[in-house]
Amino acid sequence: MPTPDTYLLYFLVVFLVCVGAGLLGSLVGLGGGIFVVPLLTLIFHVPFPVAAGASIVSVIATSSGAAAAYVRDHIVNLRVGMFLEVATTIGALCGAFLVTLLPPGILFVLFGLVLLAAMLPSLAKLGEELPQHVHNDALSERLALAGSYPDPQLHRVVRYNVTRVPLGFGIMYVAGALSGLLGIGSGPFKVLALDSAMRLPMKVSTTTSNFMIGVTAAASAGLYFARGDINPLIATPVALGVLCGAMIGARTLSRFSNTTLKKVFLLVLAIFAINMLVRGIATLLG
Repeated sequence: MPTPDTYLLYFLVVFLVCVGAGLLGSLVGLGGGIFVVPLLTLIFHVPFPVAAGASIVSVIATSSGAAAAYVRDHIVNLRVGMFLEVATTIGALCGAFLVTLLPPGILFVLFGLVLLAAMLPSLAKLGEELPQHVHNDALSERLALAGSYPDPQLHRVVRYNVTRVPLGFGIMYVAGALSGLLGIGSGPFKVLALDSAMRLPMKVSTTTSNFMIGVTAAASAGLYFARGDINPLIATPVALGVLCGAMIGARTLSRFSNTTLKKVFLLVLAIFAINMLVRGIATLLG
C-alpha cells in the first residue's frame, strides 16, 4: 500500500496503466479486468485477493462504459447475450462447487492448451471480414437471434445470422465453469463461442462479450465486498482508468475492420494462453 505522501503519484500511474488495459479490453471483448490482476500483482505488488477485487470493479466499469455505448450504437446482440449468460452462470456455479476437488495447476495447463487449440478455427478465417454462408439453425430461428448493426467502416448496415446455438451454449457453460474454478475472466471463451462457433461478426462478438462480462461480474461483486477484498484506494484508480480506456475503445471500435479486431484478439489470446500454461507448470512444479 502506498503512503499518503506517495498516493497521488501511485493513483496517476495506476490510472494511466489501467486506461490502456480498459482500451484493449473493450476492443477485444475480454474486459479490462483480464489485464488488471497481473498488472497489480506483478508491477504494483498488490495482494492477489485485493487485485481480484479491484478487477471485478473494473470489469463492471468496463461494461457500464463500453457496453452501454455499444448497446446505444446497436452493435450488441442483447438476445444472444442474455441467452448465453444462463449457460455462463450455471457453469460458474458448478465451477465454484468443484474448485476444492481439482488441482489448479492441471486446470491452468488444460485451460492454456484448450485456448491455443480453440484459436485454430479463427486463424483459418483470419482474412474474413464478415462470416460467409451462415444460416440460422432451428434454435436461432425460434429465439430470433439473428440481427444487424451499422458499420461505419463498411458504410452500410450489416445483417448476420446465428448458427450452432447449442454448441455456443455448451462453450459458454465451460467458460463459466473455468471462471469459477480458476478465478479468471471467461472473456476469451465468450468471444470464441460467439465468433468461431456461432459465426457472429467480430464486432458483434467483442461487444456482446463486454456486455455479458459486466452481468457476470455484477453478480459476484457482492461476495468480494463482503470478504473485504475491495480496497477503495486501489479500486478507485483502477476503475476510473479502465472506464476511461473503455470509453475510448467504444468510440474507436467502429473505425476498425473486423479483420483487424480479430488479429488483435488472437494476439492477446495467445499471450493469455501461454501465461496460463506457465502458471500451471509453475504451480505443478512448485
